[in-house]
Amino acid sequence: MAHEALVAGQIDLYPEYTGTAAMTVLKQQITTDPVALYMQLKDAYRERFHLIWLPPLGFNDTFAMVVRSADARQFPAHTLTAAQTRTWQLGVGYEFLTRPDGLGRLDQVYRLRWKGSAKTMDLGLLYQALANGQIDMAAANSTDGLLSNPKYTMLDDDQHAFPPYNACFVVRESALRDHAGLDQALTLLQGRISDTTMRELNRQVDVQHRSLAAVARDFLKTQW
Repeated sequence: MAHEALVAGQIDLYPEYTGTAAMTVLKQQITTDPVALYMQLKDAYRERFHLIWLPPLGFNDTFAMVVRSADARQFPAHTLTAAQTRTWQLGVGYEFLTRPDGLGRLDQVYRLRWKGSAKTMDLGLLYQALANGQIDMAAANSTDGLLSNPKYTMLDDDQHAFPPYNACFVVRESALRDHAGLDQALTLLQGRISDTTMRELNRQVDVQHRSLAAVARDFLKTQW
C-alpha cells in the first residue's frame, strides 16, 4: 500500500484521493464537502504521520454512473434522480459491490431499479458492454478517457451519494525539508488539471495508446 510505503520512507510522495484516504487510512466518516474533507486530512496526516497534503490538482476521480447517450436523452435531466423512472441492467467492477461507498451507498441514496444482479467485469470492458447492449448503466470513473466519446453520458450524482475523490500529492515532511523547491514545484499544479483535462489525458493513453511519459510531458509543456 502506497500510504505504508510513504510512512516507512520507501517513497517520498504519491498522488492520493481524498475519499480513499479518509475511508481506508483514517477509517472516518466521509463528508461530502470537498474543502472540509481536505482540511481534515491535511491536519490528521500531519499530526499522525508527518505527511503533508499539498493543494488539490483540480480533478475529482469519483464514481461515475454512465449510460448510453441515447438513453440519457429520454430524461428531462441527466441525473441519477431522473434515472429512477426506468429499470437498468448494471455493470460494475468487482470492488464496487463490496466498497462502502459503492453499490450499497448508491442504493441507499437513490431508488434505482435493477434488472437482476449486477454484471461484474474488468473496468476496461464496461464501455464495450454498454455499446453492445449487454448492460444499460456502468459504474465507471469520472476521469475515464472514453467519457469524451459522445456515445456515453455520465449521470450527475445530484443527491451526493459518492464522496469527493479530489487528487492531491501527499509528501513526507522530511522530503520537503531535504529537497528545496519541491513544495513550490508541485504546488504549481494546483487546480490545473480539471476533470475534462484528465479525461482527455486518459483518452490519449487508453484510446490513442500514447505512452504515459509522452502525454505527461506534452501536458506540462502547455502549462508553462
